[in-house]
Amino acid sequence: MEDNTTCAFVRENIPLNDFKRFLLSSKNVQCQYSSIYVTRLNALRDNVILKAKIKWAAHKIINISDLVEFEENELCVITGTLYKHEELKRSALQMFATELQVCPQPLQSNYESFKDILFLEDDALRIKLTGNHMNVQSIVTGIVSALLGRRQENGTFWVEDWCFPGYFPTPSTSSISLQRNAMTLLVSGLSLANNVDPFGLTLLSEWIIGMAGNSSIQKEAARIAHVIIAGNSIRGFIEKFNHNNYSKQKKYNEILSKETEVATHRLDEFLQSIVKCCCVTLMPGEFDPTCHMLPQQPLHPCLLPQTIRYQSFDCVTNPWVGSIGSRIIAGSSGQPIQDIMKVDNVLNNTPLEWLENTLYWRHYAPTVPNSLPSYPYFQNDPFIIKECLDIYFVGNMEKYETKVISDEGHIVRLVCIPNFSKTRTAVLLDLESLETFPISFEANL
Repeated sequence: MEDNTTCAFVRENIPLNDFKRFLLSSKNVQCQYSSIYVTRLNALRDNVILKAKIKWAAHKIINISDLVEFEENELCVITGTLYKHEELKRSALQMFATELQVCPQPLQSNYESFKDILFLEDDALRIKLTGNHMNVQSIVTGIVSALLGRRQENGTFWVEDWCFPGYFPTPSTSSISLQRNAMTLLVSGLSLANNVDPFGLTLLSEWIIGMAGNSSIQKEAARIAHVIIAGNSIRGFIEKFNHNNYSKQKKYNEILSKETEVATHRLDEFLQSIVKCCCVTLMPGEFDPTCHMLPQQPLHPCLLPQTIRYQSFDCVTNPWVGSIGSRIIAGSSGQPIQDIMKVDNVLNNTPLEWLENTLYWRHYAPTVPNSLPSYPYFQNDPFIIKECLDIYFVGNMEKYETKVISDEGHIVRLVCIPNFSKTRTAVLLDLESLETFPISFEANL
């Protein structure tokens, strides 16, 4: 006789807490951007000074303005915000001239140049940095730093060594309740408007809700307590045209609107099938229908009329930080890391290394607002990392990468989530052990 016994698997119900750090209370864009650097420096100065005292206890920490009181070649420590003058970076006037075809220029994938110059500035002065100990290509504008060096006769500062605020604040001493057998699925770049092959997406949906595979596969899928979709769900790219192709641009915009409408409806149906049995957190991406300035605000509820009715569904910001159970998790849909890679030769550092650097610099998006558009914050800088993270991710990367870093006994899992429309790969993360597993949904023909 055949065994018709069916197995029932119960999915874990783990609470999610959105810290709502990046929600805008008002959208006032009339303030100047310069204030954010002063605010950033004031917020991180004490942290970097503490690191400097530990590293260079024998040397005095002074302001840039106090350098004139020091003898030339006398070692001291100064603090401030790094500014990188990029030789290849175009100004707003140059970009406008290019758009009008006044002086055509080739498109640039990055601004890295050996002619780049570093400066350190505080709320009063700026000084040029020199020295053989600096790797200019590994630095971007907006990082708060402490520098050990000496003033030169020509008015520059010769750098002997430097330090940054450090990985994260002191971990909490309270006991951590681990989520046994609970998993989080990380996916990005669904790109429904550009994805012509729906097979991988269908298989992903059926696997999450338990309609794919045998009982052992369904048991594994039932461990997924939460799904995080990190941006570019509706569209993965947008074609750009110059001023001379105005008619072509207008025709493309009409097609774009229709494609976006259809893709949004597809996303609503895709999410509705999942939220019936699993919690989903949806972040916007660079090409999704929301303002492109960081922090990107949640997608409007009218875009997803069917899915928004479920309490298991949350539209959140990009970047986003929150907690799943006792695990603090944060990340972005990719723009901060992609922008950093423009100011460096992409062969030098991998996206995972840049992700670790932002943690070490204690800032989610250090190039805001220099080369990455954002709202003009005046009294605070929300992109400063204030939480002691357990999981830190970035979406829409070329390939899956991960590593674990440890500092003062605290472990953080870094994850580069691959673009699903290109790789057909998602990332499964164990909330207890912080282990990750890439899951491929590629058709094997």
